[in-house]
Amino acid sequence: MLPNSLRLALSAMTIAISAGALPDRVDAISQDAPAWLKKHVGTGDGQIAPIVLKRARGLYREKVRRGEVRNPCYLAKDATRPSTTRNGNPGKRFYVICESQKSFRAVSSGYGNGRKLKRANFSNGRQCAKNFSNAEGSKLTAGGAYVTAETRTSFKGYYSQSGKTQPFYRTFLLFDGQGETSNARERAIGGHPAVFLKWQCRFKNPQSTHADNDGFVPYGRLVNYTGGRSNGCTTWSQPASKEILALVEGNPTTLYIYPESKDIKAVAKAVQKGKSLTRAEVYWNAACLQAIGAPKFWPKSSLQPIINSWRASLPKQPPLELPICR
Repeated sequence: MLPNSLRLALSAMTIAISAGALPDRVDAISQDAPAWLKKHVGTGDGQIAPIVLKRARGLYREKVRRGEVRNPCYLAKDATRPSTTRNGNPGKRFYVICESQKSFRAVSSGYGNGRKLKRANFSNGRQCAKNFSNAEGSKLTAGGAYVTAETRTSFKGYYSQSGKTQPFYRTFLLFDGQGETSNARERAIGGHPAVFLKWQCRFKNPQSTHADNDGFVPYGRLVNYTGGRSNGCTTWSQPASKEILALVEGNPTTLYIYPESKDIKAVAKAVQKGKSLTRAEVYWNAACLQAIGAPKFWPKSSLQPIINSWRASLPKQPPLELPICR
């Protein structure tokens, strides 16, 4: 059986031949985009699709014009791209663009994994995102316009590295959305390193400022999921996170995430009619479109009641009590 990355590569070739993949055009970008930036436009690995750049650049320039943003850089994300490339490395689908510095950087990023409930299955696979939503609790990515906000750093527990036990802190960058993404804070949507601490036990450490009333602190194993799925947030590798967080700390900027609900519906309609995306003048990563068949947007108005009903049906669980570490 072929590995996912190879199958996706072959699928992309099939789409390009039979349906016509989106060409690496730059005419979809604003005419005043600098030449150095146009060189990074395309559908290849490490490139940004024309429509994604056009919207990200338009959002940024509008916020700058209004005096809401002064950061010389802006951010973008293409959630239609695969999680891994042909060589198995994390796929680059998040972009940091600093036009005054003539700087363009593409890094990996996670997308929402969704849920599989009895009344609705809106889960996503590890390689390509099919489902999107702005419903709270959906654990899905919602495309659209955001502005970065403040950061919050929280203690997650202790872990061991190089024979030394130490605390793990993770910084979370909040996003403020607009339109369909205006409930970003309600959903606790933001950006953070793609790593979490999987709790295993607790040990006595009364000297720790994070100890509970009995003097215990949680202990676990660090899990790195760079380039994989998240709970709806935008995630980056630890090195990329450090740079991005430093870039926006106290200096907000714009983030545009593709696709929006209108894009998802347009692509799904084109697929249903057997129409090539090029002719329909819409965009989706060719390999991922072949893998998922057609994308779907779950609006908050219809999905939220299902999630709320599922939550209400869950039995009450006693408070988690970790075993003592041995």
